[in-house]
Amino acid sequence: MRIGVIGGGQLARMMIAPAVELGLEIRVLAESEGMSAQLATTAVGDYRDLDTVLSFARDVDVITFDHEHVPQDVLAGLVGAGIAVHPGPAPLAVAQDKLVMRARMAEIGAPQPDWAAVTDASELQSFLDAHGGRAVVKTARGGYDGKGVRVVSAATQADDWFAALAEDAHGGALLVEELVAFTRELAQQVARRPGGEVAVYPVVETLQRDGVCAEVIAPAPDADAISAAAAELGEKIATALGVTGMLAVELFQTADGRLLVNELAMRPHNSGHWSQDGAVTGQFEQHLRAVADLPLGDPSPIAPVSVMINILGGPVGATLPDRFAAALGADPRAKVHTYGKEPRPGRKVGHVNAVGDDLTAVLATARAAAAAFD
Repeated sequence: MRIGVIGGGQLARMMIAPAVELGLEIRVLAESEGMSAQLATTAVGDYRDLDTVLSFARDVDVITFDHEHVPQDVLAGLVGAGIAVHPGPAPLAVAQDKLVMRARMAEIGAPQPDWAAVTDASELQSFLDAHGGRAVVKTARGGYDGKGVRVVSAATQADDWFAALAEDAHGGALLVEELVAFTRELAQQVARRPGGEVAVYPVVETLQRDGVCAEVIAPAPDADAISAAAAELGEKIATALGVTGMLAVELFQTADGRLLVNELAMRPHNSGHWSQDGAVTGQFEQHLRAVADLPLGDPSPIAPVSVMINILGGPVGATLPDRFAAALGADPRAKVHTYGKEPRPGRKVGHVNAVGDDLTAVLATARAAAAAFD
């Protein structure tokens, strides 16, 4: 079976090894030459151009994604040409537009922060006045890793975004949300086949730095009281939206134990990288199984604790391979995964996984290996 992946980033790169192991042929449409997934890149072109995408898709059995940015008209063109697309246009629309996502979560009764669509400063100010004078403002589309997100205490702090909307022929609105006083951030991953079979991973705790995921602990510590609720919520969302493949539900946990949906991702996700070395079936293999409509694998952890540390930025004045020996020698229990990217401040260039019985020891193992890339 031939799997076509649109997008040549690190997520496509990490699908290559499990595809080989499963006997699947993987082909990648990359945005440019030399991207992370270059080992499987069979075409280079604009994923926003229907003819380019159709030309790529005609040589594969199913299309899936490294990111959620393929326009809806291109997705519709693929479906109209009889090409299997997983996840499909309808669930992807929810991941592509945060306002659509908030409306759908409300429709299915998923718990989430109070929110509104605002088209001008007066509407934003009204929301601020009703929510203690501070709120989170987000662009509806395109934001990730902290981009397109602001905490504001005055409506004028979003004037530039409102001006950009006014100049856009399609108009639109910003998303404003209450500023949640959460105690920690969590993520719940679920895999789903086209026929509805699901596999649910343990809920994990994520630590963000400057809006970017820095560390993940799996399973989330002290999560006995909320793990079943998180799993039920993730499965409910995957089923209601008709997701095929991996779904990541980013969550806030509040002081009283409530879980609130923050954002969704319909692909392998940074919060699931731990599963490559810490679960019976890692998220990249699981995603391929799901989109190929193969029986799902066991998502159970193989150890009491798994930790993932992102390598952010990379070494200054050096390449990642320059530091391989130091990273691998820091602790033989650490597993290093790199993305084939040049170091750049704040850029995700790789990650380190470690597993074991004791959280403190496993954190030390992963951090020591990741520090070799500073």
